[in-house]
Amino acid sequence: MEERNHTTITDFVLLGFTTNPKLQVILFVVFLIIYLISLAGNITLIALISSSPHLHTPMYFFIGNLSFLDLWYSSVYTPKILINCISEDKSISFGGCAAQFFFSAGLAYSECYLLAAMAYDRYVAIANPLLYSTAMSKKVCTGLVALSYLSGFINATVITTETFTLIFYDGNVIDDFFCDLPPLVKLACNVPKSYQSVLYLILASNVIAPSALILTSYAFILAAILRIRSSEGRLKAFSTCAAHLTAVTLYYGSILFIYSRPSSSYALERDKIVSVFYTVVIPMLNPLIYSLRNKDVKNALKKLNMKFRGA
Repeated sequence: MEERNHTTITDFVLLGFTTNPKLQVILFVVFLIIYLISLAGNITLIALISSSPHLHTPMYFFIGNLSFLDLWYSSVYTPKILINCISEDKSISFGGCAAQFFFSAGLAYSECYLLAAMAYDRYVAIANPLLYSTAMSKKVCTGLVALSYLSGFINATVITTETFTLIFYDGNVIDDFFCDLPPLVKLACNVPKSYQSVLYLILASNVIAPSALILTSYAFILAAILRIRSSEGRLKAFSTCAAHLTAVTLYYGSILFIYSRPSSSYALERDKIVSVFYTVVIPMLNPLIYSLRNKDVKNALKKLNMKFRGA
């Protein structure tokens, strides 16, 4: 009986945010604007870093990869959100749901590891500036980024396989705007304890472990900053970490809020708002966080603008 019920699920229905047509139009406009800003911001930052020789440093190499992740991360969700806002058909195939889940998890986990690598980069730059070019060579930076992607998508494969082999016979309506773990778990019947163990393992390896690395790096960074005698030097050292600290706080804070709790305590309506923040809003904010107060990026943008005007 369970197998028969499981195989009858061929698609899911994404309820989204509201069934009010007027509100759906407003949401369509809002999400479209956010998505366009996100695309423009991340593509521009990637282009600036690629075309400006003075930005070819480890820090900007990591920032460029973060923009690359955010570019695809927002694209996993937003186009489907936009379609659902203007279409009466809010269904997504079983395979499409699994693919969205896989890529969203892979990109999200990769970003967790990448943010940890960026924290290590800041630690080396501040604590060991004389050894920075050697410790953070191109080979090391490339290896850290590749390891971030590899670890993220290996874990995504595990959690996707475990989730989509659950038995879904409590219906196919997902009370969310994308195929996320909490609403899918709500639909599953008799979730085994082994699955909860996998969830905790995924949380530990993709969120807790990178968080611990980030906290450790910043503990050493703080110690190094306190050893700097001049207040100007301390301020300059801290300013190089400010953008990364902001990005980490926003990203990890929202993820931990949703996924660090047992499934019994999920509140889907509340979690939708938090999910919008880390899936749609943060990919838009990151380019702004790393560029608004960054003189190097501003100078590169001015030079690129002058180049286009001259052409």
